[in-house]
Amino acid sequence: MRLPIYQVDAFTDRLFAGNPAAIVPLEQWLPAPTMQAIAAENNLAETAFFVRERDGYALRWFTPTVEVDLCGHATLASAYVIFRFLEPRCDRINFRTLKAGTLSVTRQGDALVMDFPAWPPERCPVPPELAAALGGRPQHMLRFQQRYLAVFDDRAAVAALAPDFNELRRQGYGDLIVTAPGSDGVDFVSRFFAPAHGIDEDPVTGSAHCVLTPYWAKRLGKTQLEARQISTRGGALSCTLAGGRVVIAGCCVLYLDGAITV
Repeated sequence: MRLPIYQVDAFTDRLFAGNPAAIVPLEQWLPAPTMQAIAAENNLAETAFFVRERDGYALRWFTPTVEVDLCGHATLASAYVIFRFLEPRCDRINFRTLKAGTLSVTRQGDALVMDFPAWPPERCPVPPELAAALGGRPQHMLRFQQRYLAVFDDRAAVAALAPDFNELRRQGYGDLIVTAPGSDGVDFVSRFFAPAHGIDEDPVTGSAHCVLTPYWAKRLGKTQLEARQISTRGGALSCTLAGGRVVIAGCCVLYLDGAITV
């Protein structure tokens, strides 16, 4: 069986930056172990699969090791593929997901705009062993369910972190966001580590901004925020807190289109 595949750099306007995602459109679902094997073979942070369903699409995301309940950059990249190749006259896409509900993506000039849930975090203790594993002690810690947010003083402190991923994996961190105030028109910066999910550092993480946006909106007293994820590849996101939702905008660049044989 030959299947189309696209590789898209998300949350960037230039090639070889942002977060690469593999996108595999399907006519019908493959068995979950097959999709997991394709994601492992691709060896990217996420591979997304979607199937046409009534007036929208059903969407699922896989890391190289697990299926996840929400992925921002692969949702953005999936919408890019549909807008560019499958439905060029469409201006809005609804994705139905297993655990994150319905996610919509619209066009806004060169950018694509996603409507995601807001996940406001609450303060929690800083685990004493975390600072050694991260390579720096955060000012304070928050969490939303199993997503942890470690807040640092400034951009330099976040950029300097050199985590011990084996230790973070041993401690069970699947979603660990580190953040600090930004500068020069950027409201906040972040990095994202998910070693327990098979991803040491994710280049740009849309779903992390479901947690980051309500935190920084409350702290800065504003609902429209410019964000920068300061991984090696780097990426830019425009985020708006709209009640219980987070609107996340970013650009995409096509790297590859082809076919795989399964």
